[in-house]
Amino acid sequence: MYNISKEWLQKIYILLICIIGILSFSFNSSFQVVALDEWVLLYTLVGAIIFLNYFIIVLPPQGNSLSMDSAIYLACLFLYGVEFTLLVLLISNSIFIIFLRRNAWWKHLFNFSIYSIMLSCAYYVYTISGGIVGDINLQYVLPFVLSLTTYFILNILLIWFYFYILQPPSVINIFQELVRRDALKESVVSYVSTLLLALVLTLLMKTDIYFGLFLFILLSVLLSFAFTKFFNLFKELEERANKDFLTGLYNHGYFKLKLDETYKKHDESETFSVALLDIDDFKKYNDQNGHLQGDEFLRFMGQFLINKTQTTPYIPARYGGEEFAILFPGVSKQEASAFLSKIRKDFNDTHYKGADELPLKCLSFSAGVAEYEAGTYNSTELLNKADKALYYAKAQGKNNVQVYYEEADVYQNDLYLVKEIENLEQQLQIFLPKDVYTYQHSKRVFRYAMDFSKKLELSDHEKQNLILGALIHDIGKVEIPRDIINKKGKLDPHEWEIMKKHVLWGKEIVSTTKKYEELLPLVELHHERYDGKGYPHGLKGDNIPKLARILCVIDSFDAMTTERPYQPTKTFPEAFEELRRCSGQQFDERYVEPFIEVIKENFPTLTLKDRVENKAE
Repeated sequence: MYNISKEWLQKIYILLICIIGILSFSFNSSFQVVALDEWVLLYTLVGAIIFLNYFIIVLPPQGNSLSMDSAIYLACLFLYGVEFTLLVLLISNSIFIIFLRRNAWWKHLFNFSIYSIMLSCAYYVYTISGGIVGDINLQYVLPFVLSLTTYFILNILLIWFYFYILQPPSVINIFQELVRRDALKESVVSYVSTLLLALVLTLLMKTDIYFGLFLFILLSVLLSFAFTKFFNLFKELEERANKDFLTGLYNHGYFKLKLDETYKKHDESETFSVALLDIDDFKKYNDQNGHLQGDEFLRFMGQFLINKTQTTPYIPARYGGEEFAILFPGVSKQEASAFLSKIRKDFNDTHYKGADELPLKCLSFSAGVAEYEAGTYNSTELLNKADKALYYAKAQGKNNVQVYYEEADVYQNDLYLVKEIENLEQQLQIFLPKDVYTYQHSKRVFRYAMDFSKKLELSDHEKQNLILGALIHDIGKVEIPRDIINKKGKLDPHEWEIMKKHVLWGKEIVSTTKKYEELLPLVELHHERYDGKGYPHGLKGDNIPKLARILCVIDSFDAMTTERPYQPTKTFPEAFEELRRCSGQQFDERYVEPFIEVIKENFPTLTLKDRVENKAE
C-alpha cells in the first residue's frame, strides 16, 4: 500500500510541476511573431545549446558535470528578457524530444517545466532587485547574484523533492550526507561557475552577438577537453593511490577507509561483516619456488578474488603480505561464511604450478569472519575479532572458514590474564604519589569485576577484558591537575569539565599500546548512561558496549560506598537502593540485580565500619 501511494505521489508531483511550468511559460509569452533577425539569433542560440550539450565540463573529484545550457539561458535572460529566453528553451527542448527518443516524453516535459519555472522566477528576482534587461552594469552585481541564487535554490528543491518522494530520509540526514560527501561544496562551486560563465557570455554578446557567442562556444569546448583530460588523470592517480600495484586489489589504506565509512554511516537495523583471509603455507611456497613466483601467486590470488566478487557489492583488498580482506556490506556472518566456503572450494580445485608440493596438495586459504553487532566500539574491534577467528581457523588445520562468536572465544588463557594484570598493576603505581584514592579505587573495582565476571554469562575473552579494563579504567586521571583531583570540596563547573576529560585522556594513553585496543571501550565509555545522558558521547542503550555498561555499575557502586570528603558515604544497603533506583536510567537493569547478588554473596555481613577498617589495614 505504501509503495502504491508513493508512486501516485510521484505522479502527482510531476503533473503539478508540468502544469506550473506550462502556465509559467504561457504567462510570460505574448505569442507574437518574432522578427527575422530575432529568428536568426534564436536558432543560433538553440544550435549553441545543442552543440554544447556534447561538450560538458567534468568537475573532480566526484565527476559532477557542468552543462553550458544554463549559462546560455541566463545570458539570454539578462540581455533579451524572459519571453525570448523561454522561446529558446521551447525550441531546444522540442529538438531534444525528436532526437532523444530513448527518454520518455514526460521526462522532457518535466525538464522543460522545471527550466521554465527557474527562468521565470530568476527573471523576476533580477528585475525586482534593480536589474535592467539589456543594460549590463557589472558595478551593480547584486541582481545577477540574487537571480542565480534563485535559479540555484529552485533547481535543488524541484529535483531533490522528486527523489525525496522515492526515498524519504530526514532533512538532517540529507544535509549530513551532503556535507560528508562534499556534495554541497561541489554544488556551490558548480553554480558559481555557471554565474561567471553566464556573465562572460553576456559581456561577449553585448559587445558582438555572434562573434561573442562563437568565442564562448570555443572557450567551452576547450574547457571541456581540458577538464575531461584533467578528470581522467585525477581518476587514474586516485586509482593508483587506492590499488595494490601487485594484485590489482584495493590496498590496506583504502579498505580501512571504506570499513570506517561503512561503520559510521550504517543503519542500526542493517548489518555488515568483514573477513580476513590468509593463504595457507605461502611461506613454504615462496621458499620452494622463489620470490618472483611468489609474487605471481599473489597476483593470481588477487585476480581470483576480483573474479569472484565482481558481480557483488563486496569489496576485496590486499591487507598485507599474503593476507587479504573482504568487506561485506549488508551481509550477515552466516552469508559471508557461506560465500567464503564456496570460493574456498573453488580455490582448492584450481590448478596452479607448485600447488602439488604444498602440505595440503592444493591451493587453500583460511578465513575468519566477524559481523557488526550493537555495541561494537569501532571498526578496529571488528577486525580484531575477524583476526581471532582467522587464527582459530589456522589452528584447526587450515583450509577452513571460522566465524567469530563471543561465547566460543578460545584465543586467550589464564596465564595471559595473570601476566597482563601484573603489567597493568605496574602502570597503576604512577597514581601512588599523586592520587592514592584513584589507585585504591581502581584496585577495588578490579576485585569487584573479577567476582562479577564469574556470575555473568560472558566468554572467557570478555571476562578477561572486563577485569583488565576495570583495573585501568581511570588511567586518564593521571593527566588531571593535582589541585583538582585532590580537592576537598565539590568541584566547580570548570573543574568538573576538566575531570570529565579523563576518559578521553585515558583512551589516548591506552591506545598507544596496540594489544590493549580492546580495552578502549571500557576506558572511554564507562561513564556513559543507559538513558543517553552520560559522557563523553551521550551514547544510549545497547549502543554502549556491553562491558562498558557492566563496568558503569561496578564503578558507581564503589564510588558510592567509599569515604570521600565532599559526599556522604553510603552503606551497602543504601548503595543497593541507589542502584535499583537508577536502574534503566543510569544503569542497564540487566546487570543491577546480578551485581547486588554478587556483593551480598561475597560480603554478607560487611557494614560501613567494617569496610573502613579493612581499607585502613
